[in-house]
Formats: sequence, structure tokens, C-alpha cells
Amino acid sequence: MTTPALLPLSGRRLPPLNLGASAFPHHRATLRLSEKFILLLILSAFITLCFGAFFFLPDSSKHKRFDLGLEDVLIPHVDTSKGGKNLGGFLIHGQGHDEHRHREEEERLRNKIRADHEKALEEAKEKLKKSRDEIQAEIQTEKNKVLQELKKKDSKPLPPVPLPNLIGINSGEPADLDIRERRNKIKEMMKHAWDNYRQYGWGHNELKPIARKGHSTNIFGNSQMGATIVDALDTLYIMGLHDEFREGQEWIDKNLDFSVNSEVSVFEVNIRFIGGLLAAYYLSGQEVFKIKAVQLAGKLLPAFNTPTGIPWAMVNLKSGVGRNWGWASAGSSILAEFGTLHMEFVHLSYLTGDPVYYNKVMHIRKLLQKMDRPNGLYPNYLNPRTGRWGQHHTSVGGLGDSFYEYLLKAWLMSDKTDTEARKMYDDAIEAIEKHLIRKSNGGLTFIGEWKNGHLERKMGHLTCFAGGMFALGADGSRDDKAGHYLQLGAEIAHTCHESYDRTTLKLGPEAFKFDGGVEAVAVRQNEKYYILRPEVIETYWYMWRFTHDPKYRQWGWEAAQAIDKYCRVSGGFSGVKDVYSSSPTYDDVQQSFFLAETLKYLYLLFSNDDLLPLDNWVFNTEAHPLPVLHLANTTLSGNPAYR
Repeated sequence: MTTPALLPLSGRRLPPLNLGASAFPHHRATLRLSEKFILLLILSAFITLCFGAFFFLPDSSKHKRFDLGLEDVLIPHVDTSKGGKNLGGFLIHGQGHDEHRHREEEERLRNKIRADHEKALEEAKEKLKKSRDEIQAEIQTEKNKVLQELKKKDSKPLPPVPLPNLIGINSGEPADLDIRERRNKIKEMMKHAWDNYRQYGWGHNELKPIARKGHSTNIFGNSQMGATIVDALDTLYIMGLHDEFREGQEWIDKNLDFSVNSEVSVFEVNIRFIGGLLAAYYLSGQEVFKIKAVQLAGKLLPAFNTPTGIPWAMVNLKSGVGRNWGWASAGSSILAEFGTLHMEFVHLSYLTGDPVYYNKVMHIRKLLQKMDRPNGLYPNYLNPRTGRWGQHHTSVGGLGDSFYEYLLKAWLMSDKTDTEARKMYDDAIEAIEKHLIRKSNGGLTFIGEWKNGHLERKMGHLTCFAGGMFALGADGSRDDKAGHYLQLGAEIAHTCHESYDRTTLKLGPEAFKFDGGVEAVAVRQNEKYYILRPEVIETYWYMWRFTHDPKYRQWGWEAAQAIDKYCRVSGGFSGVKDVYSSSPTYDDVQQSFFLAETLKYLYLLFSNDDLLPLDNWVFNTEAHPLPVLHLANTTLSGNPAYR
């Protein structure tokens, strides 16, 4: 894995990157420019009035003029001596009036200009008397007025669409007292994370729980978009934290603005923001979430303006200009990024009736189907200009992971009617099993990475989601191999549990090796950190749902206890830099995905299966639940996007 501090480790997650102070304008300089702007405006008005007075006062010597009033009108000149036909001439009615009226009118006009001039001078004097703070407040007021007008313009009502049949959004209370206590503990952890973000980082993208201030990374650009608020909404809702949910809704309604000059990750904004807003809409029925999701989606569409239709990795929300990460294989787009849009975009087309979103993601699919794949594997890099693969690096972890996940989930979300997606998933998994999945000398099943014809025997924490994916896709697999894939999921879950169990903190490292005598252990120092990631717990939850083996709940509880013991600080939760150290240092970041995914999967693990049942809900790669679009209980078949 290349330079974790700078590169996105997956389609499922991008790494933190601090923004320096230079990303924001200096406050005092802003004030000085604002004052100069006001004075320049006043001076311009004064000069305009003077020129108006000099050049545009009527000349009293020119009495023959055409007023716009009713007195002086042009009427056709009809020569009655020639049969009453119009000869095309004009007479001016009213020219015989007393010229005294014209002089009065000119005097009135002069007086008006003089009065306007004096008024402008008085206003200028008043402006100059005001303090810098008062001038700044006036500027801010005007800006707010403009923003409100823009919001009104953007907030066009969307066509009414019947909601799918929503099942299991307010249930899940376990009968077992011990399990209920564990579930309540997860809820308390969520409350601790949210309350501290609310107090110290409100409106910022994330929280620095030790410094007790807001935090952001390059994936969100230079704007405070409240990523944690949007990401956490559905978790708050299913936990019954409705006061906190309403706080988040109010902030989104009043403050979430996408008309900002900010370059963001298309992938991350899609899975966290669009996914989070859509899930909040489906769970609560509040229209504001749907409206905001559609507004944001419109800002992402310019990223698809490439020669191939493969979107850029980043787009400026204001200008629509896109580009790719500089490090990504000669300007390539990343498989897990452009391949992780399908779920959200299909729902956008369903809710709006606009096929543009559906067409964008289907175009990507059609293009991929036409391409040759080395050994049946999808390389992680594709050049959006040429439509050719970049370097032949294939991974089910960082850079590749959620592409495969979304093929399976496209099929599930379509009520298992999107057989094209299912075939692509089955073909890909067969190639992965043949070329990437191996068993270590110690009997641990792992998924390596294919690099230019060579298998690297290393597995990332991100790859651990695949255990849950194999279990989720077992039903409906080819050749009656459901049992095989459920077992494969169990083996991956076991390997990932070992990566946790072999550390001092009982928390898993970012990546671990299977070389020689080293198995499921991180070797390099920059792979020993844990940043509150959810993938292992995600797999525990899926395995619990499909097997009800109590060991998955026990493993999940061990992880929850370790997080609470070693990652909890008074200001929230922080990642740790070395899971093999008995006294680890903190990275001082409370990731938004900790509230969106890690705590949600733990809560679901200790809930009954009737909370968000998998026959009715499909989770996006940020754990935002979206309903299955059953054709029987929606207007989907009548939606032009799906004809």
C-alpha cells in the first residue's frame, strides 16, 4: 500500500489529511477588502450621478421631442384626399401645447437628480461613520440574502413518488437481558461520540477529540460541510436518538450548502452525503433530505464530462471542473471510486424520475463489460481519457473493494432482477477465488493482492469486509455453491478476528502479512494503526445474520470493549497509532465513518433481525440503508429511468 498518509486506501475510505491555515483567507485582510469595496461602490454611484446630470439633462432649445407619456404620441398620417390610405407618414400629436410645460418638466428632472445626488452623498457619509464591524455585518447580511434567494431557486419541489414498502425501522429490541445491555452500551458510545462532536466540532466535517476542535481532510475540500452530521443521521434514527436526529436535520436544513468553491472527492461525497441523506429520507420521510441529496447530485454530474464517461475522482462543486489524483497510475480513475455510485444513483433516478443518474452508472457498466480483463480480474486503474487500464494491480481491499460489493448489491437492490450485475459479480468472484484467495501455512484463509502477475501475501483491514460480502452473496450463487461461499465468509471472518486477537490492544492493524512464520500480523510501522474502522465488525454482523453463531456476537463485543477502553477519550473517540503497544498514542481524529458504520454495525449485531431486515434493505458501502425497490409495491415500472 502506498503512502497511507496521502493516498485513498480504498474506494470505501480516504485517509485524513490536515488542511493548513493557508486554505482560508485572513480575517483582517477580508475586512480591509470589504471596506474598499463599499467605498468604491459609493464613489462609482457619485460619478455616475454627476455624468448623468451633465450629459442627460434635456436641452431646452430642443423643444421637438417625443415623450413616453400619453400626451405626445405618434399617429399615422392618413391622406384622406387619396381614398383614406396611409402613406406611411407620421404626425406628432401635442406639439402645439404650451412650451411652458416642457420647462417645468425639465426643472422637475433637475430637482430629482439633485435630490438623488444629495441622498447618495448622505448615504456615503453615513457609511464612512460606521465601524469596521458594522460594515462587515452589513456585507454578511447582503450575502445571506443572496444565498437565501439561491436556495429558494434550487429548492424546486420534486415529483411525488410513493415510498417503497419500508419494514423494520423501529424495532430490534432483544429479549435477552445481557444482549440488551450490550446494545445499550453501544448506544451510550454513540451518544458520547455525538455529544462531543456537537459541543466541539459542530458544522465541521469531523472532530479532533483531544484538541477538542473541528477537523477536516482533503476529500471534503476546504468547506465545512458537516460530514459527521450527515453520516450519523441514520444511526441516530435507528437507535431512537430522535432529539439528536432533529438537531442534525435542523443544521442540514439551514446550513448545508453545496454552492461552494470547494474540490471534493466524488466517491466520498456520494457514499457519505448522498447515501446518508437518502437513508435519512427513507427512514424519516423528511423531504429536506431528498431535496439536498438531489441538489448535491447535480453538483457531481460534471465529473462525468470525460471522453469515456468514466468520472473524475474529484470535482469542484462551484465550477464543475474535475481532475484525478496525481498519484493514480498516470492520471487514472480508481475502480472502487467510479464503481461505487450505482446504488445511490439508481435511487436518485427513482426519486426524481430523471434517468440521467441511472444512465451515467449504466454507461460505466457497459464500458467495463466490453473491456478485456487480465486473468478475468479487474485492474484498479482505468484512464478516463483513453478508456484503457492503468497498471495491472487488482485488490479486493483498497482501490478495488466496493466495486465488487456494488455489483452484488445492485442485484439485491433491484429485487434480484438485475441479473446482468449478478453475472458480473459471479464472474469476478470466480477470478478472485482462483488468483487471490489462498490459505496460509497456519491454515488461515486470506485474500492477497495481484500486482503485475505476482500475488502479494498481504491483506488489509479494508479487505475484511469481503467475509460479509461472500455471505450476503451466497444465496443465488452459481452451481448451488451457497454453502461454499458461506463457509468462505466464515473463514475470512476468522482470519480477521485473528488479526485483532494477535495484537496487544485486541484491535486490528491497517494491514497484515502472511509471509513465512508471520501470519495475520502487521510488519511495517505504518501499517500498525487502527482508525476506528468498521470492516471486521461489518463481517461479524453479516455472519451473525446468516448463521446466528454466538461467536460473532462475542467477537463483536470484544472489539467494542477494546474500542471503549483504548480509543475513548473525554472528548470523543480517537484512532490509535500502534495496536501492538501497551501505551499507544492517539491520532486525534474521530472519523465520521465511526458513527456511520462501526457503531451502527455493533448496534445491529446486538439487535434482533427484524431491525432493517436484509430482505428489505441494502446497505451502501458507508452502511447507509437503502430500501430494496420491489417492483410490486413501487411505481418503478412506470419510471422513465427504468423503461
